[in-house]
Amino acid sequence: MANAPIKLLIAASGTGGHLFPAIALAQKLPNYEIEWLGVPNRLETQLVPDQYPLNTIAVEGFQQGFGFSSLRILIKLLGSILQVRRILKQGNFQGLFTTGGYIAGPGVIAARSLGLPVVFHESNALPGKVTRFFGPWCSVVAVGFDVAAKYLPRSQNVCVGTPVRSQFLEQGINDTLDLPIPDGVPLIVVFGGSQGAVAVNKLVRQSAPAWFDAGAYVVHLTGDQDPETASLQHSQYIELPFYDNMAPLLRRANLAISRSGAGSLTELAVCGTPAILIPYPFAAEDHQSYNAAVFTDVGAALTFKQSELTPEILQKRVLDLLQSPAQLAKMGENAKAIASPHSADKLAALVREVVEK
Repeated sequence: MANAPIKLLIAASGTGGHLFPAIALAQKLPNYEIEWLGVPNRLETQLVPDQYPLNTIAVEGFQQGFGFSSLRILIKLLGSILQVRRILKQGNFQGLFTTGGYIAGPGVIAARSLGLPVVFHESNALPGKVTRFFGPWCSVVAVGFDVAAKYLPRSQNVCVGTPVRSQFLEQGINDTLDLPIPDGVPLIVVFGGSQGAVAVNKLVRQSAPAWFDAGAYVVHLTGDQDPETASLQHSQYIELPFYDNMAPLLRRANLAISRSGAGSLTELAVCGTPAILIPYPFAAEDHQSYNAAVFTDVGAALTFKQSELTPEILQKRVLDLLQSPAQLAKMGENAKAIASPHSADKLAALVREVVEK
């Protein structure tokens, strides 16, 4: 038994922002026996690699004040805690890692009730309510931004950055784009995170003709919920719901237009891609604005509130930047300066330290 692998349960669910850092961590723990904890019908059923068995539980978040629906959710939560306890005990797991969200609550409670260590990773500059509540219960909270620690005064915090997928660390190995973009032309990449961004998509389509006239190409990743897909047609416009080969695409881009989820920002920083950021206005506690501020404060990005951004403003600011290559280069350098490309290694070392002690 002395040589038996460490067993770790990873609780990460729902969005790329929660899943990609967890997958990046798992890849850095090749000697661990890892299983996944998720929710049925969420993104993890598609993204979690086959080598990690997926356990699913039914759990929801409390969106409103307490009432009858909250009572139903609470009952479901208690049931999910018992489920996770059973998974942890029967699987002889030695620790739990989570990236937050609804799945974290039952995971943290179940693990701590069994005396198991828990490592919690919080990627946002403003930690979520789940992180702030459960952080003190955990062995350590690993944060993606230094500024996040001030919102977690009762937790033990370590800043490690946010892990990115391995493709972002393999520059030059698979940097060929399978997209018809000529060499030397300005390239604008638009993306809204794993959920897409319909409002941003609309702004971009209205602004893009002036960018085409300036010689720019646009790669527009729309997500799969956009009712206006295929409404804009142009030889310099490439519209896709998703694109897997994001690292070389962002390295090739002269400018990105993006939401400011922590995962997207981490990828922009590692690639040194200057950006116009449009925080999702309905994100919990407006946390995307806090994320964007980290980049704006160091001159890596320009940030605009969605409510104040018109096609005319977006069109002009993009053209101004494209006509200022020195400014774009400086923004890219500033983005690189706050990147944490070795975050997955740091997080893996932290997990080993906590779980194996």
